Amino acid sequence: MTWTVKDILDATHGEFVTGVYDHRFDSIGIDSRTITPRDAFVAIHGDVHDGHRFIGDVLNQGIRGIVLCRDRVGDVRTQVQMHADAVCVAVEDTTHALGELGGFHRRRSPAAVVAITGSNGKTSTRRMAVEVLSQRFTVLEPAKNLNNQIGVPLTLLRLEPRHQWAVLELGTNRPGEIARLSAICTPDIGVITNIGPAHLEGLGSLEGVLKEKSALLAGLAPGGRAVLNADDPHLQPLAKIAGAGSLLFGLSADAAVRADHIRETDRGVLFELALPERRTAVQLQAFGRFMVHNALAAAAVGYALGLDIADIRQGLEAFTPVAGRMSMIALAEGVHLIDDTYNANPASVEVAIAALDRLRSGSRSLLVLGDMRELGRDAGELHRQVGRAAARSGAAKLLACGDFAADVAAGARQGGMATADITTGSRSDVLAALLLALRAGDWVLVKGSRAMGMEAIVRAVQDWSAQRN
Repeated sequence: MTWTVKDILDATHGEFVTGVYDHRFDSIGIDSRTITPRDAFVAIHGDVHDGHRFIGDVLNQGIRGIVLCRDRVGDVRTQVQMHADAVCVAVEDTTHALGELGGFHRRRSPAAVVAITGSNGKTSTRRMAVEVLSQRFTVLEPAKNLNNQIGVPLTLLRLEPRHQWAVLELGTNRPGEIARLSAICTPDIGVITNIGPAHLEGLGSLEGVLKEKSALLAGLAPGGRAVLNADDPHLQPLAKIAGAGSLLFGLSADAAVRADHIRETDRGVLFELALPERRTAVQLQAFGRFMVHNALAAAAVGYALGLDIADIRQGLEAFTPVAGRMSMIALAEGVHLIDDTYNANPASVEVAIAALDRLRSGSRSLLVLGDMRELGRDAGELHRQVGRAAARSGAAKLLACGDFAADVAAGARQGGMATADITTGSRSDVLAALLLALRAGDWVLVKGSRAMGMEAIVRAVQDWSAQRN
């Protein structure tokens, strides 16, 4: 599915500025380092980089299609004139134009779309859904965690005629983003995993989170189905709004796709998957009871598409945790390290702490926590809440870094944890204290928001362990 100049103009509603109209392009790109001469270049003006600065470079590389902001045409006119055959299309906003290009390509592709959003579990649910659908279909998924107004269109632009389904993840941190992403990808199946206190700085409240996430349903394609968490009280009213097309998953009796007899083992979580017609045992290669809800959401997608329960089980059992999401690492002297550093919000931290408490089976547990970002005016209390959860878990040590480390520590003390068992400081301070505190057989959870870089602690502990072997 190549691109003509007319395709680009039709998709973006842009203005043809100059060039040879009969050019054709193989694909659309935004990265001057990886784009090929057969592609068209969209100059994204982002928070860090401005693609307009690289227009001269891509023209010199042989690129003959440029989409740029209308108010930047004058800045690059001399460079463009040196390559008279290059097509230039001017638009009001190149990020918006990229979305329109992605949506245009999605509509002309034969593939259908699953879109997943929610406060927690989006990426694991996406990966599980891909594994389930891949049992029968050719599936496209994001190359990385591309879930925003740049990443979602870039994924859609990779659709080929061979793809039957695309499984996307939709993220947000301010109002209107889910509505925009839904308009771009028009999902045939929309999944909402849960509603929790995430991105409150931009979304304001749980009600704001619910309003933002529920915009996914308004963007469903005609005849599209909603897959919703029956155990989340915030989502229950949406099932009535979605009507007969909704499919519920969860542990409650209202769920069409359920789990019974959940048990945590040394291999991961074992449960019985119950569909309306059949049941089967599923052994996830993932730790934490909360992973069951992610599995049920993915199973519900498979069930909605008519997959056999054996295919669904096989897909779920093929799933392996994404790096930084409850990844279990065995270290020297029987130490178990849980890397859950990809991101954090109050709900995800508390379920991770609960998972650690169950997994340690009487051994000591140590919690290494970084700040949870984008929580707005309630950030202090939400960090104290996490500290209280740490104390309730019976953790032997709590080590916290970041601007809200004192709040985490205060909450832990309120919950009854001894001051001597709490360490706050920089990331390097926390690492040093952790290595001094570690004993054979300990279980350690490391978690924090992406911006905290907590994976550096995971790497350092792994290096420490390697030296002891």
